[in-house]
Amino acid sequence: MRTLLDGRPAASHSVAPGIHVAVARAGETAAGGHDPAAARAAQSLAARALLRGLLAQVAGPAAAALPVAATDNGRPYLPDRPDLGVSLSHDGGWVAVAVGLDAAVGVDVQLPVPVTPALIRRCCTPDAARVLDALPTVDRDLAFAWIWTVQEACVKAEGTGLAGRPWTVPVPVDGHHGTWRGYRWHSLRDRAGPPLSCAHRPLQDTASAERSTSERENR
Repeated sequence: MRTLLDGRPAASHSVAPGIHVAVARAGETAAGGHDPAAARAAQSLAARALLRGLLAQVAGPAAAALPVAATDNGRPYLPDRPDLGVSLSHDGGWVAVAVGLDAAVGVDVQLPVPVTPALIRRCCTPDAARVLDALPTVDRDLAFAWIWTVQEACVKAEGTGLAGRPWTVPVPVDGHHGTWRGYRWHSLRDRAGPPLSCAHRPLQDTASAERSTSERENR
């Protein structure tokens, strides 16, 4: 039986000061099989293993050994190290993780899938939709996957997930980086593998934004 990761060194990237991302291919036990639920669970374990490896690399072995908890929205965090932001993602046998030093982070990896015109119009700006409509099918599906990884990474960094309406995050076709609600995002287009994007924001700025939102809601 293969290990959860396929044995090859994980590729790690520093996308901004203090913001680190790692991506790896899961082993056969996590990549597929006849039981999708079991495959998802195995990929989740592989992502946790990858996260601990990245934590050890950028924050030390003690951080790698700490327990990982999750908020009600499913956002992972380290209760004993509130100064470290963490995020995990997996899809189709690929796993990706992010660690932010004094920063909230979100990461998303996505294999291209067939997309419909209705989905494009729901998730893309009018300009992006026009560009996608003009592309061949394979190129369109790949370009959309890149857009979706940015959208997911942004709401993961925000801690809202689907409740944050990721489809409303405006992302240009072929975009490499940008901003949304104070979060900076990066698409790692200069690496091999499936579409992968990361978003981040300093924890101090994130806390201020969350207080402002809470105050508005309570008025």
